[in-house]
Formats: sequence, C-alpha cells, structure tokens
Amino acid sequence: MKQLTEAEMLHKAAAYCSAAERCRQEVEKKIVAAGFPPDVTERILERLVREKFIDEVRFCRSFVHDKLRFNKWGRIRIGYELRMKRIPNPLIADALDEIDEELYLHMLQTLLKDKKKTVRGKDNRDTFYKLLRYAAGRGFENELILKCLHQSGYDEEADREDMD
Repeated sequence: MKQLTEAEMLHKAAAYCSAAERCRQEVEKKIVAAGFPPDVTERILERLVREKFIDEVRFCRSFVHDKLRFNKWGRIRIGYELRMKRIPNPLIADALDEIDEELYLHMLQTLLKDKKKTVRGKDNRDTFYKLLRYAAGRGFENELILKCLHQSGYDEEADREDMD
C-alpha cells in the first residue's frame, strides 16, 4: 500500500470530519493508524481544529443529542462514553445540562412502559427490579427511574407488605 503524504492525509482527515461530527481522539486514531509520526499527527490535528473541522463542543452536543434520541441512553451512559473519547469534563457537563428535563423524563417513562410489555416477572416486585436494572443499564439515574416506576404504579414497599 502506498504511503500517504501529509497533505493527502490532511485532505482525507478533513473529508472524514466532513462526513460526520468527529472528536479529536477519533481523527487522531485514524492518522496514527495510517502510520504518521506524532509530530505530523499533531500538525494535522491542529490544522483541522483551526479550520473548524474538529470542534469538541459541537461534537459533544451532537453526540448527546444523537445518543439520547436514537439510542435512548441516559446521562450516565452518555457521560461515560464521552469520557472514553477523552472529552474534557466541563464540556461534557455543559452538553448534558442542555438536555430538556421534560423530554428526558418522558423518554424514560416511554422506555419503561415499552419494556414492561416484554418483561416477565414472578410478581410485581420482580418486574419492578427487572425494569430498574434495565433502565440503569441504559445509563439513567436511579432517582429518576424510581420516580418513573412509582408514577407507573410500582411501589416496592407496598409489594413487600402484600407478601407478609
């Protein structure tokens, strides 16, 4: 395979960034995988940032929006994934703060309602815990999950009293 020049790699990286929103780490991986040394990689990345092909704030907002809308992930999972992409914590916090609370809560309620149709629990309490684990696994906060489950008529304490 032919080795690319720095200019060709810059062009390819710019095209890669133009196709979808990318973070610095994703682009860096591609450049390093193409066999470029750290100094060249850094020059290419700096140019892409300077020319706004890479914008971590824009990437962060886009990532949060997409994962929330399409993957139905909660704040915890989204924040974790962004940290794995080496996005600075203040940028993550700002992007997560932009989530519309009403929309977020409605999405969680819908997610739990849809999952309830497929969950088979021995009793109400078992179903309650399965739904709780499901939503927690998607990265939603425990307090919100409990709030939604209680609003849906699940009350783990009442179920325990019924069993006594």
